[in-house]
Amino acid sequence: MEPAPDSVVADNLRLGKWPWTDAVHLLWTVWVFITPMFGGGFTLRWALITLWSYPLFILLFVMTLVASRRNAPLFALAMVALATVLLRSYPSGMNYFVFGCVMLRYNRCIGMRRYLLELVLLNAGFVSLAWWIGYPWQAVAWIPALTVGIGLIVNVERASSEKDAALRLSHEEVRRLAATAERERIGRDLHDLLGHTLSLITLKMELSRKLFERDPARAQRELAEAEQIARDALAQVRSAVTGFRAADMVAELASAHLLLESSRVHLRHSPPPPMPAWIECGLAMVLREAVTNIARHAQAGEAVIAVRVDAGAVVLEVGDDGRGGVSANGNGLAGMRERVAALGGTLRIDSPRGGGTRLTVTVPLGGGGAPMASPVSDPDLTAREARA
Repeated sequence: MEPAPDSVVADNLRLGKWPWTDAVHLLWTVWVFITPMFGGGFTLRWALITLWSYPLFILLFVMTLVASRRNAPLFALAMVALATVLLRSYPSGMNYFVFGCVMLRYNRCIGMRRYLLELVLLNAGFVSLAWWIGYPWQAVAWIPALTVGIGLIVNVERASSEKDAALRLSHEEVRRLAATAERERIGRDLHDLLGHTLSLITLKMELSRKLFERDPARAQRELAEAEQIARDALAQVRSAVTGFRAADMVAELASAHLLLESSRVHLRHSPPPPMPAWIECGLAMVLREAVTNIARHAQAGEAVIAVRVDAGAVVLEVGDDGRGGVSANGNGLAGMRERVAALGGTLRIDSPRGGGTRLTVTVPLGGGGAPMASPVSDPDLTAREARA
């Protein structure tokens, strides 16, 4: 009974609602107890059938709310089957049929046209069976009208709720873009600060040149101060640039969260560790392609993204609980393999049919894709070479 990550109950929790808000629709089941008034009466057989069928119906209703998007329609169809089995001896079961039809699309991403076609087929079969059993047409004529009317109302209401959730996600995207703009502003401020620092170093160097013959000791102090200022500035720039580069993977994870949540796929991930920029850029592109595949093809309810540094390599793992069965070069995998190969890494995929997909990318920290080091990347080494 634990709610699946893409279930109706889980959606309500993410929206800050009471998880069982949708249980209000059970008020319609009052018709189970009103139907005998229109024929047959409250007999002992009706009471016995109600005692076991109504709890079973409640269980199926709850399961449609806590089950994943893939399994929820099965419980709705089970309501339809329950009503069909009881139709000959239990007219109140027609209410179970209405609920089954309404809940059929309640947690599915299908078009309204397909849903209406399913309603027409189910109603045609149910009404035909009722007519064959001997129900008067007045007793069954209201079934198609109720299923279509209530089904459209409830599902349009559900679609409106999903659009509200998408709007909240768009607000999060706006906040993320605002954070990106703030980082760019900090970058401009850093540029201004670096220009000031370089100007200060230039002044000290000019002063040391002028003092070289008149006051050699002070000239050496000025040179030492200029050297220290340069070292501090370089350390600050490296620290800031490292932070900005690390945000590339962070931004990609934020985009993945928005894309998957809008597709009703729950995403679990942790902050990425520090890594070289050339690896981070490549893995970010691989991650984008993998997340796009999950949203478009996997039919998953939950996805997991993990990035870690392990045994001298950066490992990216992307998994989902979708339908699996991904071919070796399908769904953009060929392009991902090329990117990983350019980084000097390996890509492994495990995708049993019906068992989800797990993508594992391993890139050595000293891989062939690393760029050549700059000759002035280490100020200590440069100073030693100058002294030599």
